[in-house]
Amino acid sequence: MNPALQGYTAAVLETVEGDALSRLAEELGAVDRLLATNQHLYAALTDTAMSGASRRGVVEDLLAERVSAPARRLVAFAAGNVPAQEVPNAVTWLALRSSQVAEGRHLEEPALGHAAARARVGSYATALFEDLPTDRLEEIEDELFRFARTVEATPALRSALIDANLPVEVRQAVVDQLLDGKVQPATLRLVRFVLDAGRTRDFVGSLDWLVQRTAEARGWRVARVRAALELESTQRERLEATLGRMTGSPVELQITLDPHLLGGAVIEIGDLLVDATARGRLDSLREHLLPEGWDDTGFGRRARGAEQNAQVDAHEEGAD
Repeated sequence: MNPALQGYTAAVLETVEGDALSRLAEELGAVDRLLATNQHLYAALTDTAMSGASRRGVVEDLLAERVSAPARRLVAFAAGNVPAQEVPNAVTWLALRSSQVAEGRHLEEPALGHAAARARVGSYATALFEDLPTDRLEEIEDELFRFARTVEATPALRSALIDANLPVEVRQAVVDQLLDGKVQPATLRLVRFVLDAGRTRDFVGSLDWLVQRTAEARGWRVARVRAALELESTQRERLEATLGRMTGSPVELQITLDPHLLGGAVIEIGDLLVDATARGRLDSLREHLLPEGWDDTGFGRRARGAEQNAQVDAHEEGAD
């Protein structure tokens, strides 16, 4: 099944409980039967010439006030994000999936490749973000970023969370202990889902990717900045304005300090990488001015070369 639909469905089903979950399964079953028997509706939702947004609009209009909000959300997402020819199968899958969850069956997410797993995680986030105000998204973004840096800087924690031999439930319990009550519920849900449905060894990468997705949900772009020193407020403002002009949209800085850079900063935004560090400039000078390289004494290699040449000259003079 479509990975994006898997993630979106998982998030929506988590918000429905008890009898409402059984009713949701019944509603999706009814929509599935309607699609199978109504030729006009089938033709509209499988029309490859119609855009995903148009197909979604058809579903929104058809199901408004006829089914519950979760049922309408799921079918509309399927119509708008799954290839047209696959929409009927996607609706059948929604009906089956919701029925299985209503029966209390534990359903493991199948292993996927890197891109597909991220699509699944991203659509899970999309479903969560639909009901959240902008200020909450900003908090989630910050919490995800800080937790990613914590995992990255703690080898023992990182090893445990990317250990495929540990059951998902055990790794989720570790995250619960660390984050429950300390971050927003949506943040904890995202981290738990990454452990369950993302690529195991891509855990930190997936969290960073979600930071980007969260920022995009707020209409921003994230610029990851590694700086030698803390930036002053005026420096941050100038950098944000410059990057905003380059990307055509507002930019938010995510800054981490790295004293090894000596000075300046490395900036990553989308596919753009800007190395404005002292170490970067030194490496560039070494590459262009000293192709044979230098040692820890600066120009020591050339100095030794000059000394050796002088010794050779002196020896030749003595021989004469």
